[in-house]
Amino acid sequence: MTSAEHTPERPDGATAPDAKDAPARRGRVRARRAAVMAVPATLAAAGLAILTAEGALGVQFAISGMPFTVTATELNGTGFAQFGGLDEMAEGSPNAGDTGGQVLVVTSVIKNATLSKLCQSVDLGGTNLIIRAGEGAQKVSASDLTTDSTELTGDAAFNNIEIGNDASTLNKAGPKGRGPKGVFSQQSDTVHIGNLRQTNYATTAGVFKLPGLKLGFSGSGC
Repeated sequence: MTSAEHTPERPDGATAPDAKDAPARRGRVRARRAAVMAVPATLAAAGLAILTAEGALGVQFAISGMPFTVTATELNGTGFAQFGGLDEMAEGSPNAGDTGGQVLVVTSVIKNATLSKLCQSVDLGGTNLIIRAGEGAQKVSASDLTTDSTELTGDAAFNNIEIGNDASTLNKAGPKGRGPKGVFSQQSDTVHIGNLRQTNYATTAGVFKLPGLKLGFSGSGC
């Protein structure tokens, strides 16, 4: 080996890393950080995948892995928060497919919410289980309403919105409205969504009141 090919050793006898590798490593770190910082208000799936790989997103509870649809003509809420999350199916779930039993979701938390003409349906294969409520004068109401969604559409309006917060610092939706540290998020004092439509994998609430509840089966969903 010539002197030009000699690899220096540290005092402890270990071989020092080749200096030419350092820029490549720094480049990879910068690229990864840039990808996380570039996640927009819609919480793009690519950025969430990076956070999941690094263990930044926590798992809430075992889901069935069967998505369900939720619609409402109008949703109004006070104390709104939204951040990325990861839902995990029970071990060996037949619904895992090629996902590894994990689903990247957008978690939305509303401290207090009301919904008009709520419809929830799940496709059971050939038939749909449907729940309807709040179709009369009384609206559906919920406290600490949390939904894990892969799709959300509607006509939205927010009051005093903050975009780009660290999810662990959120305070408008209460303790349940905080996410993992280092995760992109947004929050607002109030939220209004007309013609709401969601594809959800999980929903939780402290209190969920469903006036005029109707449950049944149908050939079509919501």
